[in-house]
Amino acid sequence: MDHYLEIRVAPDPEFKEEMLMAALFAKLHRALGARGKGDIGVSFPEFRHKPGGCLRLHGSGASLQALEAMQWRKGLNDYCQSTAILPVPDAVAWRCVSRVQVKSSPERLLRRSVKKGWLTEEEAQARVALIQVEQTDLPWLNMRSLSTGQSFKLFIRHGEIVDAPVPGLFSSYGLSPTATVPWF
Repeated sequence: MDHYLEIRVAPDPEFKEEMLMAALFAKLHRALGARGKGDIGVSFPEFRHKPGGCLRLHGSGASLQALEAMQWRKGLNDYCQSTAILPVPDAVAWRCVSRVQVKSSPERLLRRSVKKGWLTEEEAQARVALIQVEQTDLPWLNMRSLSTGQSFKLFIRHGEIVDAPVPGLFSSYGLSPTATVPWF
């Protein structure tokens, strides 16, 4: 994690920032999945209640160059601006950026459990009242599953800032429940 690349979605009168960031992130997800290395992490340096208009990719110089060689932003280049691959500044902190899955629809989860054969219809009916609906104020991106076509919200947590890096692998979203990325 000694290099980074910053991509900013450009203001556009036709498309909202959230829509462009979701499209950019979906393309990144496909490219990271195709690479299958788990060596590139992401962060959103401007996150608040939304991810913001800036996506930062973290990795080695070689891994970021390999990703860029895939020309994964094809079709979105008119809607975003990218820096060169730059070395991470000397004085940085570290932060874990992870995915959080929220159980916001107990009925849907129970229907799925019945369909999969994990519960009977009667067991599902009995559990509906016992399950609490979870809510979160984490920033999120609207995504669409390539396998099912279903839309979902990808909730992103920026963990506590720490002094030392924690190594590990990143998912095809560039997120990890344990590994950290430079924060500056």
